[in-house]
Amino acid sequence: MLRDMFKKTYTLIDTKYKNHSKNEPNIPEGLWRKCKKCGQPVYGEDVKNNDYICPKCKAYFRVHAYRRIDLVADPGTFEEWNAQMEFSNPLGFPGYEEKVQAAQEKTRLNEAIVTGSCKIQGQKSAIGVCDARFMMSSMGHVVGEKITRMVERATEEKLPVIIFACSGGARMQEGCISLMQMAKTSAALKRHHEAGQLFVSVLTDPTTGGVTASFAMLGDVILAEPGALIGFAGPRVIQQTIGQKLPEGFQRAEFLLEHGFVDKIVPREEMKEVLGQILRVHGVGKTADGIVDNSDKIQDVGGESQSDVQNRAGVSAHTAAQQKTVSGVKTAWDHVLLSRKADRSTALDYITRLFPDFMELHGDRYYGDDGAVIGGIATFHGMPVTVIGQQKGKTTKENLKYNFGMPSPEGYRKALRLMKQAEAFGRPVICFVDTPGAFCGIEAEERGQGEAIARNLFEMADLKVPVLSIVIGEGGSGGALAVAVANQVWMMENAVYSVISPEGCASILWKDSSKVADAAECLKLTSHDLYKMNVIEKIIREPKTADSGRLYESLGNLIYETFQEAKKLPVEQLLERRYQRFRKFGAGN
Repeated sequence: MLRDMFKKTYTLIDTKYKNHSKNEPNIPEGLWRKCKKCGQPVYGEDVKNNDYICPKCKAYFRVHAYRRIDLVADPGTFEEWNAQMEFSNPLGFPGYEEKVQAAQEKTRLNEAIVTGSCKIQGQKSAIGVCDARFMMSSMGHVVGEKITRMVERATEEKLPVIIFACSGGARMQEGCISLMQMAKTSAALKRHHEAGQLFVSVLTDPTTGGVTASFAMLGDVILAEPGALIGFAGPRVIQQTIGQKLPEGFQRAEFLLEHGFVDKIVPREEMKEVLGQILRVHGVGKTADGIVDNSDKIQDVGGESQSDVQNRAGVSAHTAAQQKTVSGVKTAWDHVLLSRKADRSTALDYITRLFPDFMELHGDRYYGDDGAVIGGIATFHGMPVTVIGQQKGKTTKENLKYNFGMPSPEGYRKALRLMKQAEAFGRPVICFVDTPGAFCGIEAEERGQGEAIARNLFEMADLKVPVLSIVIGEGGSGGALAVAVANQVWMMENAVYSVISPEGCASILWKDSSKVADAAECLKLTSHDLYKMNVIEKIIREPKTADSGRLYESLGNLIYETFQEAKKLPVEQLLERRYQRFRKFGAGN
């Protein structure tokens, strides 16, 4: 009897207080915390000192709003805005006031978001941080109003905006009033964007529902924490709707990165540094026309004239009389083979040497990301720039990763997204061209390869910032032109640029693949041929030795001087010159 009594008592206690997992430890309140991923007890101070990351399995704990601000803001710089705002129950929803009051007492917050301003690595910004403790940070009219007021004030004070999103979505208890907050916050961010100000959206776990379908996905730059759940409908709802098991990692940050909706996944311990870098790139020394004035820094890169730089480093804009001597005995086909060499410098080689602080951004915001197109932001001698490159690999494994440098529609759309972003913030654009051509396949056609290329040509024609394109290897047809509608086009000495490959030309015209050398000669595809025809503005002489450090240094100086000249031009003149650059290629011109 006693045995039965004790058995019954243990069962009741177990049911009331414990999870039914046999190995689950009993975690004391306060001193220790239980990791929801590995289930292990973790000393609370260890969690705090590790940026609220489990030291055992690296899982992320959710972070309260003020703690999040402490993690990213410079000490003592945070100033809270609109800390107290009046609450109402717009629908008279039963029990809603009590629920909000309970959340206020538990969290000591007025609502589910904290807003204000702070400095991040010395750069001032408006900041909003959602707090999941308050009704799962759902967006009602107070949350929407606090975000809107923050954005409006940031627009007035010409500040960038950073919002750490974390939400279960629109607040059900407010019905359509909550839906209106989606439109209101989005409209405020549109005005902020039109004023030329930056918005960085940081997606944390979870970001779902109406928040995902409004301000959270409107960032000029969208970052995410590793493993964060991000989606419109929750995974359980989707699974129940379609009656199928969802793939591993569905709606996680890594899934969104792969599908083009997130620029970068940033570990929590790196978030402050990354945000600081983004703010610096977007905010350094802007002039009224958005292009940085660094004329006083010319001496920092040598203080030489353009001709001096060219002559010293072998960077040359050759005359027609000089070209024969420079090219030596190399044939057009020799140039083709050199442009395709496996060990030839790729776009990433140029980017990493010329732009040490380059930050890659991902995704086209429509379908996916494309490794064949690398793009992002950087500073260049103090000047914020956007950098885009068509990327090949040097090994079979790398070529598979980059699809042999053949971009898909999402690659061209990513490039255009970044160029339009550059236009919004007044950043010059530098493109490194190196592709055998756009990818031709069923998937590419289904996703609109032709339209994507045409759209780039259309939009680049009147991009209101200087654009420089440099052909560093192969310039293959429309696939290359899609990032070469520029104010100036330069070519490396051994690069090629043509409407078709020599192999394709020989096959189509002569039905003889052995005539590739003849085809190369007829196509006039070398840098020297194209300079004579005024298709390009400069030829960049390539070093004869493996040491290319001098080339990168001198090329960087030449690029810098070119942009210094470009910034002096009114926008109308910049666009007219670009138009006339292409207009001249016609009958009677």
